[in-house]
Amino acid sequence: MNEVKFVDTTLRDGQASLWAENMRTGMMLLVAERLDSAGFQAIEVMASSHLKKCVRELREDPFERIRLLARKIRKTTLRALGSARISPFELTPDSVMDLWYERMLAAGIRQLRVMDPANDSAIWRKSVERARRVGLSTVVNLTFSVSPKHTDEYYARKAREAAALEPDFVCLKDPGGLLTPERTASLVRVIQQHTPGIPFDLHVHCTTGLGPLCALEAIKLGAEMVDTAVPPLANASSNPSVFNVAQNARALGYAPLLDEEPLVPVARDLNLIAKREGFPVGAPVEYDYSQYVHQVPGGMISNLRHQLKNLGMLQRLDEVLEETVRVRADLGYPIMVTPFSQFVGSQAAINVIRGERYEQVTDQVIQYALGHWGEEAADEVDPNIKDKLLGRPRAKQFASWHPPQPSLEEVRAKLGGPGVSDDELLMRYVVGKDDVEAMRAAAGPREYISARKPLLALLQDLTRRTECRQIHIQKDGLSVTLEKRTGSGV
Repeated sequence: MNEVKFVDTTLRDGQASLWAENMRTGMMLLVAERLDSAGFQAIEVMASSHLKKCVRELREDPFERIRLLARKIRKTTLRALGSARISPFELTPDSVMDLWYERMLAAGIRQLRVMDPANDSAIWRKSVERARRVGLSTVVNLTFSVSPKHTDEYYARKAREAAALEPDFVCLKDPGGLLTPERTASLVRVIQQHTPGIPFDLHVHCTTGLGPLCALEAIKLGAEMVDTAVPPLANASSNPSVFNVAQNARALGYAPLLDEEPLVPVARDLNLIAKREGFPVGAPVEYDYSQYVHQVPGGMISNLRHQLKNLGMLQRLDEVLEETVRVRADLGYPIMVTPFSQFVGSQAAINVIRGERYEQVTDQVIQYALGHWGEEAADEVDPNIKDKLLGRPRAKQFASWHPPQPSLEEVRAKLGGPGVSDDELLMRYVVGKDDVEAMRAAAGPREYISARKPLLALLQDLTRRTECRQIHIQKDGLSVTLEKRTGSGV
């Protein structure tokens, strides 16, 4: 019987896809030990985007989050998603990236899933070599897309380039949920053929409803691992449900190396948190062919809708989505994943609003055409469009510009001097000193109560109420009074 391993994405991609990275450290700690006992190959808990979200909005220390999780997750490898940049929309100096990798390892991360939005092997190489220098094992992502250039031959070439880096695993990553079972079958064969001896991992989303079927197709073709999440942080725009994939794998005669029993209370606790916090619950979605046409991520469509509404142009959303298809073709079919999807979508919106294509161009699109975001991506830009982009005065300024590469000492001198810790330095680099100080002034991670303790959960909820000063509960001989006193809490 063939064995199948699972990677858990609940605390990273699941909550990023469905809860917009609003999952707090305390929520993660509540379920961490049970996730650890389920037998996952790895548990993905961090991405560089978490730094800004944690510090600026949640007022939590992202490095302390990893350290606290590492104390509870002792048997399973902690994995992070990484690239050549900390911020997806800014080019990061090498010295800062070196420190970021070092601090991830120091906090408890042991494996890095390396990705580049253009599948640029030169950028993969930098990330893999950086990870090895600090002691992280590596997974190289081959990011999937649909376009005339993303053929079997393209992925065969990319698979060979990935294999040449000798990573611990290769991963076919489908961030847009665009894979079909048929396309999964052809690509799994292609990638396995050109990465002999390297274990294969499938990371697929459920945006078009086909994610679970694609996972099963990969399993049937010998994929060693599949990435899944625990409901309610599965399905919809997230990854397939671990319960569904494991159950169907068994029905097909495979042996999931996973114990689902400890995951049942995880799902129960997460559902309770979703209900209490007003977070969405993932559910299977209907097939939507339009996703294959414009390939704009759902969150980005929401942003476009909001921006157009503010301009009184909401009725032109369909025009913007149609223009997105044309701009993507002009730029050589970049994969519609952050940050390239934002580059394409923003330029498409400007083209529609201004009424003339490329009459105004964003700095990011100019940098893209110049190769600052990867030489391979720039080489694919339509020559006529590239001439139009690079003939602009702004492009001439960028042509002689090179992303700055300050030393770590220079970065540290700019952000506070030698007394600033490495973790503090990285957070200041991403969000600034004021936000870090505001985070430090906030209380530590809040403790969340398990669904197995309903009375404590009720009391915790009641203490957060602001519209009354006294609450009295009486039931079956039990009497509890909560009274809020000025200056002393409850």
